[in-house]
Amino acid sequence: MSASLPNNLILETSLQSYFFDQLLQLNQKYSTPLSKEDIFYSSLVMDKFGVAQEFFEEKGGRTSEKILGIKLMESTHLSRKMRIRELKDVGDTALFVCGFFSDSLNKKIVDVSYYRSIGQAAYSKLNNLVPSFYDVDSFYNEFSKKFSNVTLLMELLSKEYSSNNKEDDLIWIAS
Repeated sequence: MSASLPNNLILETSLQSYFFDQLLQLNQKYSTPLSKEDIFYSSLVMDKFGVAQEFFEEKGGRTSEKILGIKLMESTHLSRKMRIRELKDVGDTALFVCGFFSDSLNKKIVDVSYYRSIGQAAYSKLNNLVPSFYDVDSFYNEFSKKFSNVTLLMELLSKEYSSNNKEDDLIWIAS
């Protein structure tokens, strides 16, 4: 007896490689393509937020949504190592929210432009602490300038995913 797999089963070795491939395909159609380093970093961010817990933080035994503006301000009082971690988290969270969930911000007081500003500021500050990444000088500074382009690519992927009825697809990560 052989079990048949559904036609909409996507086999990948990792969620990150799936997102990298999808973003790379969309990027090739883009009028101002992003670098492979930008695509790779974006796919890492998308992979990170494949775990719902990444949207929240725990303080004093309570789980709550991340308040990115406050986290950005508070990061100035942290040790260098903790500041790097917090700035990266703020930038990555803002990037993912602006890119993959931009439609969810349409009816909120805090809109996409707020998250974009917070994300760009976080990546710019991070560049002062980590001036080179992926052997690219000023990676985070340049990435902050491309923030809108990166989020547009992620948004296109999100819309393509939902318009193709892919929400019924099953992504199986081979381990």
